[in-house]
Amino acid sequence: MTFRLFPAIDLRGGRCVRLYQGDYAQETVYSDDPVDQAKQFAAAGASWIHVVDLDAALSGEPVNRPVIAAIAAAVDVPVQTGGGVRSIAAARTLFELGVTRVVVGTAAMTDEALVPAMARLGRVAVGLDVRGREVAVRGWTEGSGVEVLDAIRRFDGSGTSAASSAGVDAFVVTQIEVDGTHAGPDIALYRELLAATSVEVLASGGVGQLGHLDALRELTVQDRRLGGVIVGKALYDGAFGVAEAVAACGG
Repeated sequence: MTFRLFPAIDLRGGRCVRLYQGDYAQETVYSDDPVDQAKQFAAAGASWIHVVDLDAALSGEPVNRPVIAAIAAAVDVPVQTGGGVRSIAAARTLFELGVTRVVVGTAAMTDEALVPAMARLGRVAVGLDVRGREVAVRGWTEGSGVEVLDAIRRFDGSGTSAASSAGVDAFVVTQIEVDGTHAGPDIALYRELLAATSVEVLASGGVGQLGHLDALRELTVQDRRLGGVIVGKALYDGAFGVAEAVAACGG
């Protein structure tokens, strides 16, 4: 499996921001032009762009859809988008805007039947944002009471629910406790997940140096490897550039 870099663009109020450990009160604005930022990422060699609508994740209001549409139209690489995707109509709209893969988080945990319905429209990833091992919902502000391995089993074909055959394209798993800290990814978490599912897993949270990318790329469990890594703050803070990160990911 190819290990890919997904540079992240987190949208709030139409601007490109990053949060610290998912805290909306600890926001840093990095750019007033997310479309130009996406073009820079693609020009530097990124093969995907990861976009999160933080406003929609918190409130459900998709205020950043025009920006998402503009990003999808501006780059010649696939765009993966999540944040506040809580209905079939929302997923359909994002696909119509040119998004290649839609990430559904809160809705997947509260209404499992939505996931297979969305997957019939296009490629769908389930976003599992975890604090410790508990899945968080509603923009990371609430705990779901569900452990991440149990959530994986709901959707990867190994469970007993109807959603287990949902046709999920990937799991996007963020460790909130290290997100935005540069402290390093939760390798133990991803080792557990690789052992638990055959669906592609994308790592997110904690990357602060190229060595962290090496550790994720080299992680192997029963011949299973991660499909990629989402990186945001390290790129914006200048810890390394996209071209360096792509090379470290093997691309």
